Amino acid sequence: MIETTTSQTAAAVDTAQIVDVREDFEVAEGMMPGARHIPMGQIADRLGELDKSRPVHVVCRSGNRSGRVAEALESLGFEVYSMAGGMMQWQAEGRPTVSPA
Repeated sequence: MIETTTSQTAAAVDTAQIVDVREDFEVAEGMMPGARHIPMGQIADRLGELDKSRPVHVVCRSGNRSGRVAEALESLGFEVYSMAGGMMQWQAEGRPTVSPA
């Protein structure tokens, strides 16, 4: 698992899978454009939604949960990155957010 910056994750949005592992109430405040919401507790049941041939960037509120999820995905053979600072950092930088689908 590699820790990335918000800039690196933003640059990867067209080639990587961005997975937001926060809870519904957190995502309701806005998420990264292009991200897919899979709460941390549902990752194991929803692995089939992820493509092992593409990198996965994991995002959470502050970077803690995303690191744990990234380590788990890496152990399953995914190329995984965890965004340092999470959505708190993303929003502090004034980056865009969208409402969940």
